[in-house]
Amino acid sequence: MLIGVPRETHRHEHRVGLTPLAVSRLTELNFTVLVERGAGVAAHFTDHHFEQAGAQIVYTADEVYKRSDLVCRVGVISTDELDLLKRGSVICAFHHLAVLPLEDIVSLMELETTLIGYEIIRDEHGELPVLLPFSDIAGQMVVPLAAHCLQTETGGRGILMGNVPGVPPPTVLILGAGRVGRAAARNALRSGAHVVVMDNDMTKLRTINREFSGHVATAISDTERLNRYTAIADVVIGAILVPGQRTPYLVTEEMVKAMRTGSVIIDVSIDQGGCVETSRPTSIDRPTYVVHNVVHYCVPNMTANIARTASRALADAVLPYVIAMAGKGVETALGDDPGLGEGVFLYRGRMVNQSVGEVFGIPRAPLRQLMEKG
Repeated sequence: MLIGVPRETHRHEHRVGLTPLAVSRLTELNFTVLVERGAGVAAHFTDHHFEQAGAQIVYTADEVYKRSDLVCRVGVISTDELDLLKRGSVICAFHHLAVLPLEDIVSLMELETTLIGYEIIRDEHGELPVLLPFSDIAGQMVVPLAAHCLQTETGGRGILMGNVPGVPPPTVLILGAGRVGRAAARNALRSGAHVVVMDNDMTKLRTINREFSGHVATAISDTERLNRYTAIADVVIGAILVPGQRTPYLVTEEMVKAMRTGSVIIDVSIDQGGCVETSRPTSIDRPTYVVHNVVHYCVPNMTANIARTASRALADAVLPYVIAMAGKGVETALGDDPGLGEGVFLYRGRMVNQSVGEVFGIPRAPLRQLMEKG
C-alpha cells in the first residue's frame, strides 16, 4: 500500500500528518510512503529527515493524492484541493465535517471518497485516542494565552493571571469538565486564579472536585448560572465537545454583552463551530478580535502554533491505525476494529456518520452494511 503525506495548505497550518519516526516504522514494515516536498518544514522535519526514514519525496500535491492508496494529513480537505483527489481516495484527518460547507461534502461523496475522522475514532474503552492528546495540549495552552489576552496592550483588563498579596485573583470560568477543561483548570489553579468549572455531567464534576481536593469550584450548567458566572468572570474558556457534531451555543450574545470590559473568551470549541454565540474562527497571525468590549480568541488549529510537539503527538496516536489499514487493507481494518469504524464519516461516497447526516439532511447507511455490499 502507498501512504501519502501532503503539505498542509490551510493558512498557518504548520503541522504534518506523519513524522519521520512514524515513516521509519512504516517503511520498516515494507510500506511505501510518499511525502510532498516541504511537508514537515514548518515543524522542523526536513525532507532529508523523511528521506533518512525511508520516504520518497515527491514534488507536487497532485502526485501524493493521485498515487496514494491512503492519505494521512492533519486538517480537512480544502475546497481548492478537491480537484486533486482521485476517485475512491481514502483520507485520514481531523475532518470536522459538521461545519464543512455542504457543497464540499457533496463533492467528496461524488468522488466516492472514504473519510476517516481522527476526532471520532474510539478505542476499546470508548475514549477518543487521537483527540485526547490534543485536548491535553489545548488545555495547557489556554491559560498562558488567557494571561496574554488579559494584558492591557492586547485589549484586556490589565489583570495578572496569578495571585498577588492583597489583590483578588482573576476568576476563570471553564465550560466543560472533559480533558481540555481539566487541563485548563489544573493550570489556572497553579497560576493562582479562582477557578470555576461548569458541566451538566455530575460524574465529571465529582472527578474535578476529587482531583483538585475541592479547590476548584464546580457547578451544574444552566442558563441562570451561566448568566451569573459569565458576568463576574475575567476569563471564559469554552471547552465543550460533542464528538462529530456542531457544538451548541452555551454563552449567548446577551451574556457576552453583560461581561466586564476587557474580559477574555477563549473558545476552544471553535473547530466544531464554537460554544459562544459571538465566536468566529480566527487565525494564528490575527488570533483575537473584540465584540461588546470582550476579547475573543477563536483559533481552530491553535496547536498548529506548537507544530513539532503537535505533529509528534498526532503521529504517535494514529500510527497503530495506519499500520492496521496498510497491512490488512482499509476495509478489513475497519471491520476488525469497531472503534476505527466509528471514525468513518464517508465510506466510498456514502454517508456513514449519523450526526453529520442529520445536520445536512443526507441519508446515512451503517458502515458494516455498506462493506458487506462491497
